[in-house]
Parts: sequence; structure tokens; C-alpha cells
Amino acid sequence: MPDQTLDATGLKCPMPVLRARRALKALPSGALLELLADDPATAKDVPAFCEMTGDALESTSQDGETLVFHIRKA
Repeated sequence: MPDQTLDATGLKCPMPVLRARRALKALPSGALLELLADDPATAKDVPAFCEMTGDALESTSQDGETLVFHIRKA
């Protein structure tokens, strides 16, 4: 169960990642952020973001047109 869900559907690159970064800053270490996005670029941007920040991308799935990412804050 995520600690916070961030709905970034309708936003284009790089906004979903920028919003995720802001949301993660406000969460304590170890918290789980669920990011919802429908921009296909996020499929590459989110894993690259997590690799850069050290946060863990725990899962990626798709629900219709919406990509669902679970990111664990380092």
C-alpha cells in the first residue's frame, strides 16, 4: 500500500518526474510513492530518475493507458 499517490496523468515530460521528485522530498525515508502517468516517455524517465537519485523503483505496471510506478524513497 503506497504512502502517497501522485496523479501525473495529462502531464508531459519532464513534469511527472519533477512532481515525483517534489513528492519524494516531502516523504520520510523508506516511504512508498505511487506515480501515475500517461506520457510514454515516463517509461524511460522514471527508471533513469531512480538510478540517479538512489531511490528504488519497486514496480512498473500499466493500467490501460496509465503507467503505474512504485518508488521507494532511499
